[in-house]
Amino acid sequence: MGTLPEMPNLNELSFDPKVIKKDFPIFSQNRDKPLVFLDSGASSQRPTSVLDAMDDYYRTTHANVHRGVYALAEEATNRYEAARLKIGNFIGAPNPSKEIVFSKNSTESLNLIANSLGHGYLHAGDKVVLTKMEHHANHVPWIMLASYLGIKLEFIDHDEQGRLILDNLDQTLDGAKVVSLTLASNVLGTITPFSQIAQVAHSYGAIVVGDASQYVPHMPLNVKELGADLVAFTGHKMLGPTGVGVLWGNLKTLESMPPFLGGGDMIADVRLESYTPNELPYKFEAGTPPIAEVIGLGAAVDYLNNLGMQNIANHDRAIMKIALEKINDRFGDTIKIYGPKDYKERSGCISFSFENVHPHDISQILDLHGVCVRAGHHCAKPLMRELGVAATARASFHIYNDEDDVDALVEALAEAQRYFS
Repeated sequence: MGTLPEMPNLNELSFDPKVIKKDFPIFSQNRDKPLVFLDSGASSQRPTSVLDAMDDYYRTTHANVHRGVYALAEEATNRYEAARLKIGNFIGAPNPSKEIVFSKNSTESLNLIANSLGHGYLHAGDKVVLTKMEHHANHVPWIMLASYLGIKLEFIDHDEQGRLILDNLDQTLDGAKVVSLTLASNVLGTITPFSQIAQVAHSYGAIVVGDASQYVPHMPLNVKELGADLVAFTGHKMLGPTGVGVLWGNLKTLESMPPFLGGGDMIADVRLESYTPNELPYKFEAGTPPIAEVIGLGAAVDYLNNLGMQNIANHDRAIMKIALEKINDRFGDTIKIYGPKDYKERSGCISFSFENVHPHDISQILDLHGVCVRAGHHCAKPLMRELGVAATARASFHIYNDEDDVDALVEALAEAQRYFS
């Protein structure tokens, strides 16, 4: 992980984004201009199969899970647990029925990790290592823990291209109790050398946490090979619904962690002044879970599997290569692209500053041409300060984007340049 091989021409890949778009109802809506959706890094679109799976559950099978013994409740439970197995198998979980925990998003999964590890495993003065490119979801929970528990935060730095600097890795990780980092930056696009860092961290006895929110939707992931102890990702970036996230953990680590939330379904027994937690994974799933959303995420995994995650990775890298070349050729030094210059070191997003135009103005002009990009700090304010900017514009790609979408982006940027010149 970190550098990717050469990719074939976009036209030689195994699926056609124009055909893929027909599976996504949002692209068939009547609009003044065709929708060019380049904000999948924030939240991807959903295919009909995901919408149908959730609708069918609500129309035919809705009941609470793990509670009723009547047929409808048992069918709801069966669909919910079948989705758990699908999602676990999708990331190569050795024991998906025990190791896949559902939350409402990556943020909740990462808060679960920080809070649970803060009750017994971490103590005042313990070192937790992050990177300077983390999303707030993998930064703020550790800051909060530091404020009331007294842990100390240290950071792996990056170079001017957003590649992690590993020269002093042993010194940084020596004595660390937790090392938590992204697999792919949501701003820089950097694919981190996660497994290499995890190996060193484990040699010092640290628990290793991975934020795979930007990685799982685009590239094959096998958690057995990754080297992490805990991994968080979210449904809404991988063609699934909002409101459902995933925490994978190896059994040893999950069993050692106390529950995060208290209430129904996470208990085996309750007495007036004590409780016994449920077995895995239910001890981390308090209350009624997002049943329809979990089922929808299972359908999204089916869709991704049908395309093939390596095919999706090949497509993303091919379109990234085209996008970087066309933007640089058209605009040269008037546009600054953040992150690695080599597309093989990047995931499917490009963050940029354009002359002296505010990113929000760029986004609004592009929207007039049907091109949707994100503008802002991307929930990574410390990184923005490292880059010396308050915000950037970001174009992020997925399976339904093709070279025509890149051309639309370039032409819309050219219009923005004319408008503000």
